[in-house]
Amino acid sequence: MSARVPHRIPEATVARLPVYLRGLLQVAEAKTTTISSERLAELAGVNAAKVRKDLSFLGSYGTRGVGYDVEYLLYQISRELGLTQDWPVVIVGVGNLGQALAKYGGFEARGFTVVALVDAHPQRVGEKVGDLVIRHVDELSAIVAAERIAIGIIATPASAAQDVAERLVAAGVTSILNFAPARLDLADHVSVRKVDLSTELQILSFYQQRQDGGAAPPMPGPEAAAEQVALAWRSERGLARRTGGEDAASDKLSAMRTAP
Repeated sequence: MSARVPHRIPEATVARLPVYLRGLLQVAEAKTTTISSERLAELAGVNAAKVRKDLSFLGSYGTRGVGYDVEYLLYQISRELGLTQDWPVVIVGVGNLGQALAKYGGFEARGFTVVALVDAHPQRVGEKVGDLVIRHVDELSAIVAAERIAIGIIATPASAAQDVAERLVAAGVTSILNFAPARLDLADHVSVRKVDLSTELQILSFYQQRQDGGAAPPMPGPEAAAEQVALAWRSERGLARRTGGEDAASDKLSAMRTAP
C-alpha cells in the first residue's frame, strides 16, 4: 500500500486547526455526534465560510443540512497535526519556566512526552523534576539520539538561546518551540515557533492603556525620559542577573545610550 502523499495546507489554516480541535473535543465530551460549520465557527471565533474552506483542505466537506461528523473530523485534524503518534520532547533550560513546562500534564495528554531535561547550570544538573533527572547540556546529542527526540523546547535566557538552538539542530532536532525572548537564526528546514510572553503582555498593555484613559500619555521632556530609561535599565539588569542574561541587558543599555 502506498504512503499517503502530504498535500499543502496554508499556514493560516494550520494555525486554526488546533483551535478547531479544541472545540471539537468540547462537543465530543458532551456526546454530540455532528456539528455545523456555524457552531464550529462560534467555538473557534471565526466565520463559518472560513471553517468550511479550512476543512476542505482536509478533504472534509460535511453534509448539507447535517454538518460534520465529530469523531471523523477529530481524526482528520489529529492526523494532519501529527497527533496520532507520540512525540518525544526535550526541554533545555530548567529554571522556573522550564520546570513549570516539565510539570504541565497537558503535553502528554496530547501526545507530547517530555523525556529529558537539560541545563548548563552545575547546581541544577542532577536535580529531579518529577521523574526526570536534569542532565548537562553537553549530553544533548547523546540524549537526542537515545530518546529519539523530535521536538526541542528552549526555556533559557535570551543570551543562550541561539547556541542551544544550534546544538539542537546539530543533534538532529528540526522542530523547536522557543520561549526565550530572542530571534533564532537557523536553516530554512528547521521549524521554529516562538512564544514571547513579555511581548504579549506589552501588546495587552497597549490596549489596556487605551481602555483606561484613551490615548497614550504625552512624551516626557529629556530629563524625565532619561529617568525612565534609567529605571527601565535597573529593572532589566535585575531581571538579567536573575536569569543569567546580563549580556543582553548590557546590549540594550548600549542601544539606549546611542539612540537619537
